[in-house]
Amino acid sequence: MSLTPEPLPIPLGDGTWRTDPLRLAVAAYLARYRGETRRHAESDLRAYLTWCQLRQLNPLAARRPHIELYVRWMQETQRFAASTVSRRMSIVAGFYRSGVIDEVLEHSPADHVRRPNVPPESPTLGLSHLQLEALLATSRDSPNRCDFAMVCLLGLLGLRIFEACGLDIADLGEEHGHRVLRVLGKGHKVVLVPLALAVGRAVGRAVDRSIGDRERGRGTEPLLLNTRGDRLDRHSATRRLKHLATDARIRLPRMHPPMLRHTYVTTMLDAGVDLRDVQIAARHADPRTTMRYDRARTTLDRHPNYILAAYMASGT
Repeated sequence: MSLTPEPLPIPLGDGTWRTDPLRLAVAAYLARYRGETRRHAESDLRAYLTWCQLRQLNPLAARRPHIELYVRWMQETQRFAASTVSRRMSIVAGFYRSGVIDEVLEHSPADHVRRPNVPPESPTLGLSHLQLEALLATSRDSPNRCDFAMVCLLGLLGLRIFEACGLDIADLGEEHGHRVLRVLGKGHKVVLVPLALAVGRAVGRAVDRSIGDRERGRGTEPLLLNTRGDRLDRHSATRRLKHLATDARIRLPRMHPPMLRHTYVTTMLDAGVDLRDVQIAARHADPRTTMRYDRARTTLDRHPNYILAAYMASGT
């Protein structure tokens, strides 16, 4: 289902095809976002509109019970995590709130819908210090030079996967004596991320992958390439990480790029970096986001069960 104001009309519950006012409301809401944020908002809104379409429900005629049923469908049928349901409901609520502002609706049907409680601990478990070292060592020895750079960018710089995949060689530069990367982050915000020496070497290996790049004017080329020589995307990155984790004998139920960003945050906290400094480095707008990582890293390591077992060691 296209969410742009042109070319395809949207089927509504009364059996007719209309381009207004629903398409205009969708376009007006998505116009608030740019870049990767817009892409994610469009994806979540498309999921809701598709749900409505399959039930022959006009989204602009929906009432609170309909939205409640959508939440239950996500929880009980799709079995989405609480954080996913909450995020998608934020998009739905924002869409209806925008409709009220634009006077398409008198009130929002999502205003009083109950959302699931998101646990204060992050459900993602990062790698341990030794696992990260093993992954770095394995990627360093990989014949694909971009593997080492990818792991360093995600695990030692804490880049989001779309940020790492979107880097061009031209984004490398210097600022006040520091070698930096120009990163296009969430909200279309551009930040300069300093490169530590080890990360700089890894990125340099990826840049110097062939002499031909220099001859073609490598500045406009992607920094990270997949095995076919095209720009790396999140799906290729996930496959590469799974392969590297297997080679490094890291046994985890799932291996995906956000785990390395999580590892970046928890490793800094373990190293004694102040929580506020970690928040700035990770570019978290809300300190509570960083605190979720902090709670997650201590949930198992400092669990009272270990204290009790040590206290009762003589009897066990």
